[in-house]
Amino acid sequence: MAEQELTAESLSGVQKASILLMAMGADKAAEVLKHLNPKEVQTLGAAMASLENVSRSTMEAVMDVFIGEVSNQTAMGIGSEEYIREMMVNALGDDKAQNMIDRILLGSGNKGLEALKWMDARAVAEVIRLEHPQIIAIVLAYLEPDQAAAVLGMLPERTHADLMMRVASLEGIPPAALQELDKIMEKQFSGSSNVSQSSMGGFKTAANILNFVDSSTETAIMESIAEIDNEMSDGISELMFVFENLNDVDDRGIQALLREVSTDTLTLALKGADESIKEKFLKNMSKRASEMLREDMEARGPVRLSEVEAAQKEILTITRRLADEGDIVLGGGGEEFV
Repeated sequence: MAEQELTAESLSGVQKASILLMAMGADKAAEVLKHLNPKEVQTLGAAMASLENVSRSTMEAVMDVFIGEVSNQTAMGIGSEEYIREMMVNALGDDKAQNMIDRILLGSGNKGLEALKWMDARAVAEVIRLEHPQIIAIVLAYLEPDQAAAVLGMLPERTHADLMMRVASLEGIPPAALQELDKIMEKQFSGSSNVSQSSMGGFKTAANILNFVDSSTETAIMESIAEIDNEMSDGISELMFVFENLNDVDDRGIQALLREVSTDTLTLALKGADESIKEKFLKNMSKRASEMLREDMEARGPVRLSEVEAAQKEILTITRRLADEGDIVLGGGGEEFV
């Protein structure tokens, strides 16, 4: 059966941006990619690799949309903060755009901070290990959540709760703090002193980072935070995306997730899940596939809770990736056996 042709209306913002980059040619696209962070480059690269059957008419339609957006701006609008914000949100979505907007409006010259995003987590941890905890918290807030979680795992366990509380308490980063950080890392900071602060940090940033750490570490950190500040603990918990939240994902999203998750991982993850989550997945599978999954779960017998949690974390990581790509819309310890 012939594949259905893609249309401009059916494409996500990331897919449209990918088509636009491919239409620009390798050299010009490379110049654009230089201004993106590693996660954004990875997201756009994956979208480019996955695009198939893009017709000339679809490409022209995407370019027309882009040209139309630019044409609607007055000469005074070009280069304004509002114009930059609108264009970035349209192209990348709210979350990704906000990170880029902060860097652009701060001068896009945070070379020290940007360099960290391309480094291995262990190397980043070595760079910041001996710095003041507040500086480490700013770095963690600046990094992508999955990289920040990996860096956190390389730092002394006794510091984890304190660092997450500092991240959650950040209400914005003044340019002076970013200047100090770049100075510490012996990089020249070229940001603008006219910007009041960036929007890094806060409960949501802390929740995003904790979503990527292993379950035992997450539990230990949250328990420590709760002992010191129960209100902060509750606030972070409410913003965390956990396995049970998959109940809020629509059927189309679950089906997209099923195409990405291996049967073995799903079997492990559902062994320790609530019945409602199990049924959510099973009803979105064919009758034969659901029967086989039930049989696999029964045949596997008792498994360690740590294995179940690891499988669930893997599925959550895939879920967040699919959400970033526009394929899913997210809704609103010990060696135990299950």
